[in-house]
Amino acid sequence: MTLDLLVLRCRDIEKTRAFYAQLGLIFEREQHGNSPVHYSAHIGSMLLELYPATGEPDNVRLGFVVSSTILAHFGVSHHGVIRDPDGRGVELSMAG
Repeated sequence: MTLDLLVLRCRDIEKTRAFYAQLGLIFEREQHGNSPVHYSAHIGSMLLELYPATGEPDNVRLGFVVSSTILAHFGVSHHGVIRDPDGRGVELSMAG
């Protein structure tokens, strides 16, 4: 089994997109038919999508293995948890 899609519901998808872009994700703006404007980014073979929340945002915790440069940007030494604009825990660990 392989996870190939994760959708995050966000209060402000622009702020959330900018946050995750700091981790190195490259988002594409999308809209399918009458669906809301949203963003998608590939992480390996998985697709991460950001959609506007129609109520409270989801309460997902994510983990990323990132470079030391990205860790330093967020003030993390080797491992730590930061919060995205919707308050989700985002665990950062050093690559290698």
